[in-house]
Amino acid sequence: MSESTLRGREPFDGALIGCGFFARNHLHAWRDVSGANIVALCDADEARLTAAGREFGIERLYTDAAAMLREERLDFVDIATTVASHHALVELAAASGVATICQKPFARTLDDAYAMVAACGEANVPLMVHENFRWQSAIQAVGAALQAGAIGRPFWGRVSFRSAFDVFSGQPYLAEGERFIVEDLGIHVLDIARFLFGDATRVTASMSRVNPAIKGEDVATIMLCHESGVNSIVDCSYATRLPHELFPQTLIEVDGSAGTLRLMADYQLQIHTAAGTELRDATPPALSWSSAPWEAIQGSVLNIQSHWIDCLRSGREPATSGRDNLRTLALVEATYLSAREGRGVDLRELERASSRGDAGFRQVAR
Repeated sequence: MSESTLRGREPFDGALIGCGFFARNHLHAWRDVSGANIVALCDADEARLTAAGREFGIERLYTDAAAMLREERLDFVDIATTVASHHALVELAAASGVATICQKPFARTLDDAYAMVAACGEANVPLMVHENFRWQSAIQAVGAALQAGAIGRPFWGRVSFRSAFDVFSGQPYLAEGERFIVEDLGIHVLDIARFLFGDATRVTASMSRVNPAIKGEDVATIMLCHESGVNSIVDCSYATRLPHELFPQTLIEVDGSAGTLRLMADYQLQIHTAAGTELRDATPPALSWSSAPWEAIQGSVLNIQSHWIDCLRSGREPATSGRDNLRTLALVEATYLSAREGRGVDLRELERASSRGDAGFRQVAR
């Protein structure tokens, strides 16, 4: 349904496509979101589909998304499949006039992403990317402190995610891709940098593979120059063995003209200025369905899905809309290009190539 048609409707009836590893968090969160009602599920794996339907008490089950969109009267669809299916599913939902949330990574290439955003724009249906890390309570607390001017004007920052957590046991396909940590995890950390410091103009990156059992990179260090004048470092690793495993915590450092901010281990937020040092507890609120060590991420799923319903209710564009996510995806592509060619990449290079839609852009976005 179009944005104008959706306004004033409540509850909003939705369906979830994809009932895999992470989708259970979506379903738990939808139960807690006021104004949302998941009425149907879809998954090509019938056994997985049936199990999810039984667990969450949802009776209308489909193995074909097109059939579901034809037969159900939906206000929105939540796509929680892997990236290879996103382009087709988003365009299918747009053609059906159904507002759409899509898991990250949004698209395999920037070409695909632009086409998906365009399809939803032409159909006049809302589109949001489930880019949830910025919605963690601790990250939101950092953003609020910076927005309030707690440390003056930021000029330097670091957003760091370092862990040796076994993500492959729950998502074995992650070990098979030619691209791993930047595409799967770094995209979140880059989006946090955008959320805190604004859009970037230049990217310089290096990456490596430490784990011989995987195909893609598992360590990356990225330097960003932001339009705001902030220089930031984004670093991520799934090869870092610490005495205290921090997964899935993101650590943040920001230096400002009037002080410093540090989001430290175990969600402790330190703000230091000439007036003294303040320590705030930014531990994520407990949920009845959350489980260690996933509490922060599970809380962020609830937060972003609540934001989606608020946007459907008010007609606002989501903070992590498809249009906004194009800039996060551009950072991912610029990171791979920079590491591959050993040089800094100006984001305008990608924008110019995109406007041409030529073979050069497809090479950048590959």
